[in-house]
Amino acid sequence: MPARSRTSSASPTKAGANRAKNGTPGRRAAPPRGEVSPARALATRKGGARAAGGRRKRAEETEQASDLDREEGDHGGPAADVGAGDEDDGGEEEEVEAVLDSDALDDSPGEHQANGAKRKRESRGGAKAKANNTRKKRRCVQDKAYKYDRDEDDDEPSLDSDALDEDDDVGAKRKRGRPSVTKKATPKKGSPKKKRKQDEGSEDEDGELDLKDGQEVVGVVVQAPKTGRVPPGQISKNTLNFLSELRKPECNDREWFKLHEPVYRLAEKEWKDFIDAFTPLLVEVDPQIPHLPPKDVIHRIYRDIRFSNDKTPYKTGFSASFSRSGRKGIFAHYHILVKPGGESLIAAGAWQPGKNELATIRSNILRSPRRLREIISAPDFVRYFGEPTPDAKGERSSIFGREDELKNAPKGVAKDHPDIDLLKCRSFAVIHHFLDSEVLAPDFKQSLCKVVKIVKPFVHCLNDMMTIQDRDSSDEDEDGEEGGDDGDEDD
Repeated sequence: MPARSRTSSASPTKAGANRAKNGTPGRRAAPPRGEVSPARALATRKGGARAAGGRRKRAEETEQASDLDREEGDHGGPAADVGAGDEDDGGEEEEVEAVLDSDALDDSPGEHQANGAKRKRESRGGAKAKANNTRKKRRCVQDKAYKYDRDEDDDEPSLDSDALDEDDDVGAKRKRGRPSVTKKATPKKGSPKKKRKQDEGSEDEDGELDLKDGQEVVGVVVQAPKTGRVPPGQISKNTLNFLSELRKPECNDREWFKLHEPVYRLAEKEWKDFIDAFTPLLVEVDPQIPHLPPKDVIHRIYRDIRFSNDKTPYKTGFSASFSRSGRKGIFAHYHILVKPGGESLIAAGAWQPGKNELATIRSNILRSPRRLREIISAPDFVRYFGEPTPDAKGERSSIFGREDELKNAPKGVAKDHPDIDLLKCRSFAVIHHFLDSEVLAPDFKQSLCKVVKIVKPFVHCLNDMMTIQDRDSSDEDEDGEEGGDDGDEDD
């Protein structure tokens, strides 16, 4: 109300001054005290009409908002509040405009009415725009609320912790109530033939030997024969049969040998027992041979194929060697070999002696070959080993006919030397063969010892010729030279 008094008191002065300056006619005089001027009465009626129109509009909008709230539920509340606030603000603005609009006081009643209708239309248009905005806001709020509710419904099974807890409890109760039963895969039904083969295979696996990691079965293991065995000190037919199979190329390999290892172990044991029984007899015949255990005189069955064209890994016979130094050494040997097919033998002498030993033997032959020739020319020696002369066809006879024999005279020896046949020899050894029947005989050890008695002088002679000089031969040669000189002098 004070604002009205300031406006009513100041407006005529300022308006009159402005009109005086511009040359416009002045305002009418103010009415007497106690009476209301027509302009003020018109402004008051106009403001009251505007206020009443604003109240009607607010009432209409409130009814519309309540209808929307009833239709849309709880989601229209915030939007309604916003709209109501906007409408209240609009009413206050309109009221302030009605009170503070000083231009309305200056206008005529007709102009006031025209301006009031115009402002009413503008206010109605503004109210409608505000109502539309409010509806849009409410719709946006409703859409957001609906979308939020739909998302909550979709995520309810996974986001509801209470539901998850209930499921866990239910699962735990089920686990406590009864154990989970897993279905076993039912095996496929096979044919009776396959089942029979599987059973046979399992039985074979149970009967086989225990295998270590990395080993595998390549065939059926042949067990050692339980028949045909002989007492210790004899050779059985089982041993010769095993060696006969080993001579075949398809059998002389590691796989076959591994499968027949039990048979080999039995044959090896028989051979060791035979050597153990034969050694005392040999030592009795030749005291120079030391009494050694079988492992120190028996040769291995494995071949050295490093420098040989024959790559078969196993020998085809059992062998053992005896000498003054055991199985090895520079001295002459007794060598025994058991091999099926009539190839069993006993050999005596020096087989390819070393360079120094061979040179010593040749020097002793050059000095006096008489002792060696007498031994190889003895009747018993010839009966067992052959004539002591080279064969015309190059075959073996006594100590001659070896494949390593020289074709020409050794260096420093004349081709027409009387002992050229002995000087060409590089091996001084003799061999006597036995039949399989003789090997299987119980007295095979005695047969070997009989041959050893005959060949013993030959072995001792070679040992002496490789180590010392024959004094008797040298003395006789000196006597012969002295007699010759006397003869030359007699002449």
